[in-house]
Amino acid sequence: MQHVKVPQDRIGVLIGAGGATMREIEERAEVRLDIDSETGAVEVDTVGDPVQGLKGPDIVRAIGRGFAPEEALTLLDSELSMLELIDLDAATRNGKDLTRQKGRLIGEDGRTRQLMEELTGASVVIYGSTLGAIGEPEEVEAVRGAAEMLLDGAPHGAVYSFLERKHNELESDGMEYHQFTG
Repeated sequence: MQHVKVPQDRIGVLIGAGGATMREIEERAEVRLDIDSETGAVEVDTVGDPVQGLKGPDIVRAIGRGFAPEEALTLLDSELSMLELIDLDAATRNGKDLTRQKGRLIGEDGRTRQLMEELTGASVVIYGSTLGAIGEPEEVEAVRGAAEMLLDGAPHGAVYSFLERKHNELESDGMEYHQFTG
């Protein structure tokens, strides 16, 4: 059994209308969820396939960190799918700096976050003091690299170039993979 803490404003999203989201997570991840809506504490107990069950806490954590339930459930699509959370508090000095850094990560009209998604293939959410990414390891690593560059003060243009390069690498790796398996 694992314990996950979910922010109060995300409990309703985790439960879903009439408990539908909670039931879908339990069914698909083969886990049982015990949600304390007062404290945000969630117990995740594996009741079926242990490999599927291992993804249960990450699905709950992803919803708690701002992902839509459908995006969080994509963690079950592949054995390699993973959730990465980057703590923005660790990279900032105070609340004002956190707000500024989140603005850099999101970009004007959400453009930077959107480019991270488009060029890596990962889902990216910035919520509270975390940046979350769901995807294959290489995709998530590219998002982490871009986020670290931005947090270190790199110009957006340099980060976009980095993402383009990673996108091309991911595409060529994918084509090589398909040549060997297709």
